[in-house]
Order: sequence, then structure tokens, then C-alpha cells
Amino acid sequence: MGYVLVAPDKFKGSATASEVAAALAAGLRAAGADAVELPVADGGDGTLDAAVAAEFRRLPVEVTGPTGQRVASAIALRDGTAVVELAAASGLVLLDEPDPLGATSRGTGELIRAALDADVARIVLGVGGSACTDGGTGMLAALGARFLDAAGADLPDGGGALDRLAAVDLAGLDDRLADVEFVLASDVDNPLAEAPAMYGPQKGASPADVAILERGLARLAALVDPDAALQPGAGAAGGVGFAALAVLGARRRAGIDVVLDLVGFAEALAGAALVVTGEGRLDAQTLRGKAPAGVAAAARASGVPVVAVCGVRELPDAELRAAGFVAAHALTQWCADEARCRAEPGPLLEAVGRSLA
Repeated sequence: MGYVLVAPDKFKGSATASEVAAALAAGLRAAGADAVELPVADGGDGTLDAAVAAEFRRLPVEVTGPTGQRVASAIALRDGTAVVELAAASGLVLLDEPDPLGATSRGTGELIRAALDADVARIVLGVGGSACTDGGTGMLAALGARFLDAAGADLPDGGGALDRLAAVDLAGLDDRLADVEFVLASDVDNPLAEAPAMYGPQKGASPADVAILERGLARLAALVDPDAALQPGAGAAGGVGFAALAVLGARRRAGIDVVLDLVGFAEALAGAALVVTGEGRLDAQTLRGKAPAGVAAAARASGVPVVAVCGVRELPDAELRAAGFVAAHALTQWCADEARCRAEPGPLLEAVGRSLA
């Protein structure tokens, strides 16, 4: 009999993926089952933690946050690969108040520069959860690019300033970028032009802001690479995907697939009799490339059954079975108080683990 592979994503706003995995595994072990913890992510916030849990080395880096403040961040390193999580430098999670026109991806570029300083051969760029819609100009500026107005002056950071963009100078880009393989870990398949209307409102953009951002990104695309702007994923992270594809030469892959490779999921799956995965809320978004769906697909392909654990469940049995789950357990089945489930998930997750064993 194999072990139980515990591979959840975070329960957003409640517990990290590592905390969820530890609690489930504690319950399984208390009931006599063998459990292996392998927290995962889908390319957004939590990707760095998943890499560190998989024995990547965490390297602290202080960077520019989305609104210009200095923030403590980090990259993860192992065997010539660096993991850069945009959310850890330019993410919504770092904002007290949205800044749809001024938020910048500059800190993400500073993380990439730290990875170059570490002499890596490959950089995995996870781009979920961004606060910015700047077309990746902040990221590229941190790497030596310049974005100029009609008078030849450097534009300030933020997507709102791109409405005055007149010229792009890439001559100063860090020479080391040419020798690095970039992987864009993203589930977003929108082209660049759709980014403001599709994702701007969740970053605080009003209809007027969206119009400004659309004009600015159109200017950027025309000056850098109009064809790349049409590629799937160019709209990821407010256009950071575009900058990665057009300027850094990145190759886009589904975020969960990238993370599963990074953490050695296939190798861990080989000895598993059961996989337990999950996230805070199992809903329609789960089935659109989120981590639990990716885990289920990979496990099902190897003939290993998969159980989902969540805080709140919105998906019916038929949809879960079609996605490869044999069962699903919500914390709200154990405690009807959703606020308590969110505030104190650990004991409930342990109880679920014991029941699974």
C-alpha cells in the first residue's frame, strides 16, 4: 500500500499551502496512514513558498513594491533555476489601497535582476495576482529599458503614464538576459488589449481608467511588437506577460504544470495510493486551470485517485467527477460557521485527514 500524497494549494486568506498540507498530513498520520506533504501553487501567490517547500533555497531580496514602497521579497534557487513570483513584489496582496494607474511591475524586474546576479540558466516567472496594468514596463525598466515621452523624458512608473508613451529604448537591457531561458507560468490566455477591461476592475480601475490603460497598452504594443501583443498570455498580469513574451523571449506554460514540475510531483506520485489536493473554495474557477484541477488531471493520468479538500464547496458531484475527483470534503461540512472555518482551519483540516485515513 502506498502513501497519501498531500498536495494542496493555499486556502486564500486563511492558510498557506504548507499549513494546509501539514494539518491534513497530521490527521492522516494520527489515524495510522503514511503521508507525504507536497504543497503546490498555480503560478500566483504561493508559488515561491511551494518551491521553497520543495527544497529550493530562499534568497531574500528587497524590492520596489507596486506603489513604490520598499518591500521585503525573495526568489527561490536550485540547480541553475530561479523562481520569481510576481505577487511577491508587484502583487495585489501588497496593497493597502488599489492604484490602477500608478501600480508598477518594477519590483518584479528587480527580482529578475537578483536571479541574474545568482547566475542562473533558467527563470520561471509566475505572474498571478498582479496589482499593475503597466504592460511590464516597470519590470523592463528595472532591467535597463527606457520608456520616453515626446520630449525624450523618462515616463513615471504605472500604466496610466503610457498614454504619453512616444518611444521605447531597449538598448540598455541587461546583456545577461540573452543567456537565460524564461518560462512564463500563467493560465491567462488573453491578448494584451483585453487586459485592462478584463482584469483592471479587480485592481480598482474605473471605466475611465480602463480607457486610459487601453490607450497606453496600444501605444506600447505598436512600439515594441504588435504581433506579440496578440499572443495568448500577453495580457497576463496587466501586460507583464507581453513584456516577457516580446522582450524576454519567454515560453508560456500553464502555471500549475510548471509548479508540478518544479516540486517533483510526478516522482512523488509514483509511490502514492491516493492524492489529496484542494484550495479555499472549489468553484467554477477551480476547473479553469487552478491548482487542484491540474493535480487531479496529472494523478488521473497515472491512475491514482484524487480527493479534494476545501473550505467551501460550490461544485456538484458530477462536475467534480468529470474533473477527476473521486470525492470532495468541505470544512463547512464539519463546522457551519464559515468565518470560523477561515479563521481556524487547522483543527478542521486535521479532522478531515483522520476521516480520509
